[in-house]
Amino acid sequence: MKSGRAIFACALVLATASNVAVASGATPAKVSGATALALAGVIAPLSPDLTGAEKKAMALLFAANADISYKKAIVVTADRIVCRTGNVDITVRSCDITFGKKVRNVNGSTANEIFATEALAGIPPDGAAGSNFESLSKLSCTIDPNAIRRKDGSGADCTFQPGN
Repeated sequence: MKSGRAIFACALVLATASNVAVASGATPAKVSGATALALAGVIAPLSPDLTGAEKKAMALLFAANADISYKKAIVVTADRIVCRTGNVDITVRSCDITFGKKVRNVNGSTANEIFATEALAGIPPDGAAGSNFESLSKLSCTIDPNAIRRKDGSGADCTFQPGN
Protein backbone atom coordinates (compact mmCIF):
# COMPACT_ATOMS: atom_id res chain seq x y z
CA MET A 1 0.00 0.00 0.00
CA LYS A 2 2.79 2.42 0.90
CA SER A 3 4.63 1.69 -2.35
CA GLY A 4 1.46 2.47 -4.32
CA ARG A 5 1.20 5.85 -2.61
CA ALA A 6 4.88 6.52 -3.27
CA ILE A 7 4.46 5.70 -6.95
CA PHE A 8 1.40 7.97 -7.17
CA ALA A 9 3.24 10.79 -5.39
CA CYS A 10 6.24 10.43 -7.73
CA ALA A 11 3.98 10.38 -10.79
CA LEU A 12 2.17 13.49 -9.58
CA VAL A 13 5.46 15.31 -8.96
CA LEU A 14 6.80 14.34 -12.38
CA ALA A 15 3.58 15.29 -14.17
CA THR A 16 3.46 18.58 -12.34
CA ALA A 17 7.13 19.38 -12.89
CA SER A 18 6.84 18.77 -16.61
CA ASN A 19 3.96 21.21 -17.07
CA VAL A 20 4.32 23.79 -14.32
CA ALA A 21 6.55 26.75 -13.64
CA VAL A 22 5.46 27.71 -10.13
CA ALA A 23 7.15 30.61 -8.46
CA SER A 24 6.91 31.60 -4.84
CA GLY A 25 5.34 34.65 -3.27
CA ALA A 26 3.64 37.19 -5.48
CA THR A 27 5.20 35.94 -8.70
CA PRO A 28 2.59 34.52 -11.06
CA ALA A 29 2.70 30.83 -11.83
CA LYS A 30 2.16 29.40 -15.29
CA VAL A 31 0.91 26.04 -16.53
CA SER A 32 0.52 24.93 -20.10
CA GLY A 33 -0.57 21.97 -22.19
CA ALA A 34 -2.74 19.26 -20.68
CA THR A 35 -2.59 20.74 -17.17
CA ALA A 36 -3.80 24.15 -18.42
CA LEU A 37 -6.62 22.55 -20.41
CA ALA A 38 -7.67 20.61 -17.31
CA LEU A 39 -7.62 23.73 -15.11
CA ALA A 40 -9.66 25.72 -17.65
CA GLY A 41 -11.89 22.68 -18.23
CA VAL A 42 -13.00 22.36 -14.60
CA ILE A 43 -13.64 26.11 -14.19
CA ALA A 44 -15.31 26.88 -17.55
CA PRO A 45 -18.70 25.27 -16.77
CA LEU A 46 -19.02 27.49 -13.68
CA SER A 47 -18.07 30.76 -15.35
CA PRO A 48 -20.79 33.39 -15.79
CA ASP A 49 -18.51 35.16 -18.28
CA LEU A 50 -18.43 32.47 -20.98
CA THR A 51 -21.07 32.11 -23.65
CA GLY A 52 -22.92 28.85 -24.18
CA ALA A 53 -20.86 28.22 -27.31
CA GLU A 54 -17.61 28.75 -25.40
CA LYS A 55 -18.71 26.39 -22.60
CA LYS A 56 -19.71 23.76 -25.17
CA ALA A 57 -16.35 24.12 -26.96
CA MET A 58 -14.49 23.78 -23.66
CA ALA A 59 -16.51 20.68 -22.75
CA LEU A 60 -15.72 19.09 -26.12
CA LEU A 61 -11.99 19.90 -25.88
CA PHE A 62 -11.80 18.60 -22.30
CA ALA A 63 -13.55 15.40 -23.41
CA ALA A 64 -10.78 14.61 -25.96
CA ASN A 65 -12.46 16.14 -29.00
CA ALA A 66 -9.69 18.21 -30.60
CA ASP A 67 -11.40 18.70 -33.95
CA ILE A 68 -14.24 21.07 -33.03
CA SER A 69 -15.96 23.68 -35.16
CA TYR A 70 -15.36 26.51 -32.66
CA LYS A 71 -12.35 28.52 -33.91
CA LYS A 72 -11.89 31.55 -31.61
CA ALA A 73 -9.63 31.60 -28.55
CA ILE A 74 -11.48 31.08 -25.27
CA VAL A 75 -10.36 32.95 -22.17
CA VAL A 76 -11.36 31.34 -18.86
CA THR A 77 -10.87 33.57 -15.82
CA ALA A 78 -11.61 33.50 -12.11
CA ASP A 79 -10.68 36.09 -9.53
CA ARG A 80 -10.22 33.58 -6.73
CA ILE A 81 -10.60 29.85 -6.10
CA VAL A 82 -10.54 28.40 -2.59
CA CYS A 83 -11.08 24.67 -2.10
CA ARG A 84 -11.35 22.69 1.12
CA THR A 85 -11.35 19.00 1.88
CA GLY A 86 -11.73 17.41 5.28
CA ASN A 87 -9.22 15.05 6.82
CA VAL A 88 -11.34 14.46 9.94
CA ASP A 89 -14.80 14.79 8.38
CA ILE A 90 -13.74 13.02 5.21
CA THR A 91 -17.04 13.84 3.48
CA VAL A 92 -16.16 17.55 3.22
CA ARG A 93 -15.33 18.75 -0.29
CA SER A 94 -16.15 22.32 -1.27
CA CYS A 95 -14.83 25.16 -3.41
CA ASP A 96 -15.73 28.82 -3.62
CA ILE A 97 -14.98 30.28 -7.06
CA THR A 98 -15.17 34.06 -7.35
CA PHE A 99 -15.96 35.70 -10.70
CA GLY A 100 -16.01 39.45 -10.09
CA LYS A 101 -18.80 40.00 -7.56
CA LYS A 102 -20.33 36.55 -8.12
CA VAL A 103 -19.28 33.61 -5.95
CA ARG A 104 -20.13 30.06 -6.96
CA ASN A 105 -19.98 27.36 -4.30
CA VAL A 106 -19.62 23.76 -5.41
CA ASN A 107 -19.45 20.56 -3.37
CA GLY A 108 -18.85 16.87 -3.87
CA SER A 109 -17.33 15.53 -7.06
CA THR A 110 -17.12 18.93 -8.77
CA ALA A 111 -15.16 20.36 -5.83
CA ASN A 112 -12.99 17.25 -5.77
CA GLU A 113 -12.16 17.70 -9.47
CA ILE A 114 -11.16 21.32 -8.90
CA PHE A 115 -9.10 20.46 -5.78
CA ALA A 116 -7.26 17.67 -7.62
CA THR A 117 -6.66 19.83 -10.69
CA GLU A 118 -5.26 22.63 -8.52
CA ALA A 119 -2.85 20.08 -7.03
CA LEU A 120 -1.83 18.97 -10.53
CA ALA A 121 -1.18 22.62 -11.38
CA GLY A 122 1.21 22.90 -8.44
CA ILE A 123 -0.98 24.66 -5.89
CA PRO A 124 0.35 23.60 -2.50
CA PRO A 125 -2.16 22.52 0.13
CA ASP A 126 -2.35 24.35 3.43
CA GLY A 127 -3.67 22.53 6.47
CA ALA A 128 -5.83 23.74 9.30
CA ALA A 129 -7.56 21.85 12.10
CA GLY A 130 -9.33 19.04 10.28
CA SER A 131 -9.09 20.58 6.81
CA ASN A 132 -6.85 20.92 3.78
CA PHE A 133 -7.05 24.09 1.71
CA GLU A 134 -5.81 25.01 -1.76
CA SER A 135 -6.27 28.46 -3.18
CA LEU A 136 -5.27 30.62 -6.09
CA SER A 137 -6.18 34.03 -7.44
CA LYS A 138 -6.12 35.89 -10.75
CA LEU A 139 -6.61 32.78 -12.90
CA SER A 140 -6.45 33.50 -16.62
CA CYS A 141 -6.40 30.65 -19.12
CA THR A 142 -6.25 31.08 -22.87
CA ILE A 143 -7.43 28.10 -24.86
CA ASP A 144 -6.81 28.12 -28.62
CA PRO A 145 -8.87 25.42 -30.37
CA ASN A 146 -6.91 25.91 -33.62
CA ALA A 147 -3.60 25.12 -31.89
CA ILE A 148 -5.09 22.21 -29.92
CA ARG A 149 -6.36 20.72 -33.20
CA ARG A 150 -2.70 20.30 -34.30
CA LYS A 151 -2.15 17.85 -31.40
CA ASP A 152 1.36 19.12 -30.70
CA GLY A 153 0.86 19.98 -27.02
CA SER A 154 0.15 23.65 -27.63
CA GLY A 155 -2.99 25.72 -27.34
CA ALA A 156 -3.59 25.91 -23.59
CA ASP A 157 -1.88 28.33 -21.20
CA CYS A 158 -2.87 29.56 -17.74
CA THR A 159 -1.38 32.05 -15.31
CA PHE A 160 -2.40 32.57 -11.69
CA GLN A 161 -1.20 33.72 -8.30
CA PRO A 162 -0.70 30.83 -5.86
CA GLY A 163 -2.49 31.29 -2.53
CA ASN A 164 -4.99 33.94 -1.54
